[in-house]
This record gives sequence, C-alpha cells and structure tokens, in this order.
Amino acid sequence: MVVYIVKRLLLILPTVIAVTLVTFFISHIVPADPAQVAAGLRAGPEQVEHLRKEMGLNKPIYVQYGIYLKGLLTGNLGRSLRTRQPVSREVLRYLPATVELALATMFVLVAIGIPLGVLSSGWRGRGSDLLLRGFSVGVTSMPAFWVALLLQLLFYRHLGILPAVGRITRGLGLQRITGFFVLDSVITGNGTALGSSLLHLILPVFALVAGRLAIIVRMTRICMLEVMGQEYILTARAKGLNELLVVYKHALKNAAIPIVTELGLQFGWLLGGTILVEAIFSWPGMGLYAIDSILQLDFMPIMAITLIYTLSFVVVNTLIDLSYAALNPQIRYGK
Repeated sequence: MVVYIVKRLLLILPTVIAVTLVTFFISHIVPADPAQVAAGLRAGPEQVEHLRKEMGLNKPIYVQYGIYLKGLLTGNLGRSLRTRQPVSREVLRYLPATVELALATMFVLVAIGIPLGVLSSGWRGRGSDLLLRGFSVGVTSMPAFWVALLLQLLFYRHLGILPAVGRITRGLGLQRITGFFVLDSVITGNGTALGSSLLHLILPVFALVAGRLAIIVRMTRICMLEVMGQEYILTARAKGLNELLVVYKHALKNAAIPIVTELGLQFGWLLGGTILVEAIFSWPGMGLYAIDSILQLDFMPIMAITLIYTLSFVVVNTLIDLSYAALNPQIRYGK
C-alpha cells in the first residue's frame, strides 16, 4: 500500500510539469499585451515598457518559464498583475468558497442520487421506475446555468424566500477562521451566520445537482441490478434477513466501487467546473477568480488555477483507488 501511494505521488511531478508547460505557452501566445493591461489605457509607451521589464515579460518565453518553475518549487505561485498581491494569498481567499460549494453539492448528490438509484432498481420495469428515470434524465438535460436562472427567478424574485447571490448576508460579523463559512459559523457559535450561509448554499447547490443527478441515479441502478441477481443476495433473502439490510448492507456495498468512482469524478469536475454557476450567483470562488484573471490577461492566477484543478483531479483519483481496498477486502495493491 505504501509503495503504491509513493508511486502515485511520484506521478504527480511529470503531470504538473506537462500541465504548466502547455498552459504557460498557450497563455503567452495570446495576441495581447499584459503589460499594457496592467499599466492602464492612459499609460505611455515608456511606462508600459518599464512595467514589461519589471514583470520580466521582455525576456524569452523559455526563460520566463524557467523562472516560473523555480518559483513553483519554493511554493511561489507568482504575483497577480491586477492586484500586485501574491497569487497564493488570493487562492487561499477564493478556494474555500469553491470547495465548500463542491462538498455541499456532493452531500446532496449522494443523499438524493443513491437512494433514487436503489429505488429505481427495486422498481425495475414498473411505471414508477420509468417515471423516476425520466425525471432524473429530464432534470439533467437542462443546462446548469439555465437551472440557476430559473431557481433565482422562482425562489428569489417571485417567492422571496432564498437569497440570489453571495455566500452570506452582509453585516453579520462572521469571524473567518478556515474560510468555510458553515464551519466557521459552527466554530464561533454564530447561529445567525450559520443559517445565512446555509440558505445561500441552497440555490447554487441544487443548480449543480440538477446537472449530475441522472448520472448517479443511472450508475446506482445499473450496479444494483447486476448485484441483486447474485447468489449471495438470494442466500441472504432465503435466510430471512430484513430487505433493507439485504439491499443496503450486502448489495449496495458490493455495488459501491463503480458508484464511488463516478462520485469521485464528479467531485473533481465540481472543483473546476462551477464557473458559470459561480458567476450567476456571484459566488466568490475560484470560478469568478478565473473569469477575472482571463479577462485581464493575468497570467499567474491562470497558471495557479489550472495547476490546482489538475492536482485536485490527481488527488481525488488517488483517494478513489485507495478506497477500493476498504470497499472490497479482496483488492490488494501490489508493489
């Protein structure tokens, strides 16, 4: 197991180098001048040239890439051209919002998708099965940004019961400790802030869940149908075990590996695929940070965001692989 983990960690290095190499060169061949953008429209040629030298943009691109890699080895993600702040500091400010949104979405997705998939497998061929699958597919066929706009229109504009933008109501005085507003509210015992942060999560979470619900329902249903016909399930039923015990302890556990794999992929996607939803709900996460950086040709944040998304996929996939042994004791990782 330890050897396997070490090997997976060693694979991160070439992955990081490849991603940074491609992203760096693509971002630097854009037909625009970041120095001009950073200096402003009223800046003269001398000011722009001075800023270009200060940022190292006058050096050959391979030299710039070498400087970037050298800084990356020391944990330096560079400095933003827009704010002149270290990118690592800005990432620490924006990343918790995206992670909190992704975790809340995964919680709701698991809480709704897996039970619906189990029910669908138990109702196989019945009208309720067809209705359930049709509903999940219908919801998933709607783009997330369109669902987000509909939710805002209904629950904020017409009903006025849920907030439309932001992470928390202003002026509540929440003390930020971890950057996760729900957790910080619990730690500080701020019940008002906890309620507000949970209410602000509802609409963006369900906008994201809508686009992925059918995937989890369908995967759970297929895996459960395959497992429910196995001999050990028939034996468990013959022994008179409670049906819920048979379904959730024996069948679902043995069907869990493909489901966990799909959930892991969905979580990795959520960490990097919430840009439109974050923009619609003004959610101050990595999505909005990415949009602002791209529009302003801010290279260092773009590089950092791409790198973080890549690492998140690698880490999530590694954790998924390691979870297989816990789900199925017969799985062993060789040396």
